[in-house]
Amino acid sequence: MKRVRALRFLALSLAAVALAAEGVSASAPDRRCTCRHRDGGKYELGQTTCIRIGDISYLARCEMDLNVTTWKRLRDGCPTAGLAATIVPPAPIP
Repeated sequence: MKRVRALRFLALSLAAVALAAEGVSASAPDRRCTCRHRDGGKYELGQTTCIRIGDISYLARCEMDLNVTTWKRLRDGCPTAGLAATIVPPAPIP
């Protein structure tokens, strides 16, 4: 009877240790992890930027992959902003 209790206690102890180890390995990435841009700028995980290499440009996000920070290509080209030129006719003179 004592032997069965000892084995049950050992099995429960090992299960508890395994669950605790799994929780540690699945922790959130460290906020100090950053991606480096070619110009030397640092970007935190989740931030996006336009990366230009020669005449190629693409939008990328800083991500963690196998414990290493990396740039994940989101789409070709980079977003641009511009103003639409609208011509407003002058008001008639009364």
